[in-house]
Amino acid sequence: MSINLDSWRQLPAAQQPEWPDRGELDKVVAELQGLPPLVFAGECDNLKADLAAVARGEAFVLQGGDCAETFAGATADDVRNKLKTLLQMAIVLTYAAKVPVVKIGRMAGQFAKPRSKGTETRDGVELPAYRGDMVNGFDFTPESRVPDPWRLLRAYHSSAVTLNLARAFTKGGYADLRQVHAWNQDFVIESPAGKRYEQLAREIDQALAFMRACGAEPEEFHSVEFYSSHEALILDYDRALTRIDSRTGEPYDVSAHMVWIGERTRQLDSAHVEFFSRIRNPIGVKLGPTTTPEDALALIEKLNPDNEAGRLTFITRMGASKIRQHLPELVEKVTASGAQVAWICDPMHGNTFEAPSGHKTRRLDDVLNEVAGFFDVHRELGTHPGGIHIEFTGDDVTECVGGGAEIVEDDLALRYETACDPRLNRSQSLDLAFRVAELYRSV
Repeated sequence: MSINLDSWRQLPAAQQPEWPDRGELDKVVAELQGLPPLVFAGECDNLKADLAAVARGEAFVLQGGDCAETFAGATADDVRNKLKTLLQMAIVLTYAAKVPVVKIGRMAGQFAKPRSKGTETRDGVELPAYRGDMVNGFDFTPESRVPDPWRLLRAYHSSAVTLNLARAFTKGGYADLRQVHAWNQDFVIESPAGKRYEQLAREIDQALAFMRACGAEPEEFHSVEFYSSHEALILDYDRALTRIDSRTGEPYDVSAHMVWIGERTRQLDSAHVEFFSRIRNPIGVKLGPTTTPEDALALIEKLNPDNEAGRLTFITRMGASKIRQHLPELVEKVTASGAQVAWICDPMHGNTFEAPSGHKTRRLDDVLNEVAGFFDVHRELGTHPGGIHIEFTGDDVTECVGGGAEIVEDDLALRYETACDPRLNRSQSLDLAFRVAELYRSV
């Protein structure tokens, strides 16, 4: 039976660029269709199996990376620093949760961003909004802001570079567990909040020393499984990179292991939901505070009618002030339906505000409060808090306020480097990991 992978084209597609020349787009799409896959269907299935364990309460997800990747950021240093931070967070969470941590990067494809407005105005000049390097340029000039379909091709090649680096680092000894723990010990020593984390770091050290004394040297100590993910926003790109798997005859979007639908594009009758219903990757859907239980159940019916464990992940983004009010009914009714869904908390997107300086920022305390609320709700309902989804960088930027090495609003201009939304820096990310570890231990 043939599968219609283009049924989405008959439906409204939000957040798509207004390409000036459809003929140029068609040329790019044709070229993308002939390029090798960035990931393989079997790897997607492996992630689906890992996410099935999350849905059963037997694993935890750590998903993170840039708000919006840039072509300039596809360098060995940038990729290594992000991976290093992710691995440092993962070892703390693995020890505290006593379950495997599934490591998923917002990397190798996160080049497009939805925008609340189609244009941006500065000093009386109105230009198209920056929609990510996949679409147009960051510079506020008419030339830079014209959507250019050839950027889709650059996004593919930048993703390939990033994935190659990630595979090399995670398989080539850089991810060795003892080395990652040594980095965390350095963090605890250097961090003003380090006293709080000393006990946990000491316990991890003792556990590793015990295993070393026993002669335990499992392969898992020296390399890790790392998966890629992005919001599949620009449908022409993800459709061009959808292939029929030779093993199963099923279609997979081979631009990433996991793709997700954003809060702005999750309408049931939308092109995004229709396209996602046709591919076999593990998929996510962002759910904001306006999501009703009926919305969630309808999405489950459309996107996972066979109730396949690991297929569908709900990524909640409620805001610290709303999560305890809005999440319980969602989790309760979805659980009562018998749906096999993994629940992950995105504590970033509901907590953005504008500082007096004009910088968009987030308070680490608000991020922590939303994660705590997420854990509280699941604890009360007897369900599994399945993971966290965060925007971070491995660099010492000053984009979010708070943390052990505290950043205040007056510091934001020092290293505000994001192409879109504010990210946690390395120190704030590790603060978050140790605090989430504390939450997990109290469940």
